[in-house]
Amino acid sequence: MIHVIAVITAKPGKRAEILAAFRANVPAVRAEQGCIEYAAAIDADSALAVQKKWGEDTFLAIEKWESMDALKAHAAAPHMAAYGASTRELIASRVIHILSPA
Repeated sequence: MIHVIAVITAKPGKRAEILAAFRANVPAVRAEQGCIEYAAAIDADSALAVQKKWGEDTFLAIEKWESMDALKAHAAAPHMAAYGASTRELIASRVIHILSPA
């Protein structure tokens, strides 16, 4: 299994717009062969004192894939290209972490 944590920081005030595009793309991604989990997450409001918040402009894409081949197919999917094109100008930064279970 492959885990992906993508840290996406929007340009100021644009997170909701990116999240709307992300949510619209979720059904297509979840229908991909090898997709186990694909969801967005933001800071919890009432978290523990030890929490370090990402901030108002950042969200995380939390993903699990059956294999690296499934992840590669996901990255090349036409709906991902369309999502990328529709959000490119809204994103300040994007950092993707690809992980294996320990």
